[in-house]
Amino acid sequence: MNVKIDLNGNNEQLSVTIHAKEWSEELEQLVQLINGSQRKRLIGMEGAQSVLLSPEDIEYVYSESGRVFAQIGSRSLELKMKLYEVEEFLKPYQFGRFSKSVIGSIRHIERFELSFNGNLCVYFTSGNKEYVSRRYVRSLKEKLTGGGN
Repeated sequence: MNVKIDLNGNNEQLSVTIHAKEWSEELEQLVQLINGSQRKRLIGMEGAQSVLLSPEDIEYVYSESGRVFAQIGSRSLELKMKLYEVEEFLKPYQFGRFSKSVIGSIRHIERFELSFNGNLCVYFTSGNKEYVSRRYVRSLKEKLTGGGN
């Protein structure tokens, strides 16, 4: 991506022009970011308390027994959203699908190991670990090396 900024006293208002070959998911995220049309935080439930969650703090989100939880260190907070809704919300924050029931933060990955069955075991900076199924290994590797969105 090439970014150019033209600072000129003659400009009356802020204007953004994007040149692209075709519409992409990355372009969609960029437009949403520029327009400020997305929420900045999620609300998680910890017991009877509602807790504001910053996407940057979330290591991974998982679905278990029909409920969705966000993992932040040793805390697990229930979200009142479907997993696919959380996935859409977190896309601009460098999250990727790990399995049918897990979405993880690329930023919080410390290291990973390849298992004998082709799955990846991902270790987060907090010490938590989660598995990436074979189906999602390629797209995760692309995101880790900067090739994916």
